Amino acid sequence: MMFRPTWLRLLSVTALAPATTLAAATDPAAAPAATGTSIQEPLAVNNLLQLTLGMLAVLALIMAIAWLLKRSGRFQMGAGGGLRILGGLSMGARERVVLLQVGETQLLVGVAPGRVQTLHVLDRPLEENEAVTGAGFPAQLASLLNKGKQP
Repeated sequence: MMFRPTWLRLLSVTALAPATTLAAATDPAAAPAATGTSIQEPLAVNNLLQLTLGMLAVLALIMAIAWLLKRSGRFQMGAGGGLRILGGLSMGARERVVLLQVGETQLLVGVAPGRVQTLHVLDRPLEENEAVTGAGFPAQLASLLNKGKQP
């Protein structure tokens, strides 16, 4: 049987409606045979199972898309896109230092459980090509320690 669009099926059923009504009036058992379709119960187990599986598939698809958007960073809320996280460094098990950019201002913020505190407002914003990582920290610490030892 070839697939027909829904509107075409409805049109053919509508065109056959008077013949079906006449057949049903004379012989109730002949009504489904006259249309060529079988009558299905809307609350049949197969229909309910198909409906449930379809709804679960749609929900799973929505959750997967939301997870992908969250992982890609395209789904950020707040400040109309004017707030960006430029970098961060873990200072302990639950403490972090985060560099934020709000418009043209860059802030160094300390984040701990139940507390967020501004540590420093940068006078000169860091450029995009400057590294904002903890890779230079050991070298800077060593230079500061050596500076204290020199007379």
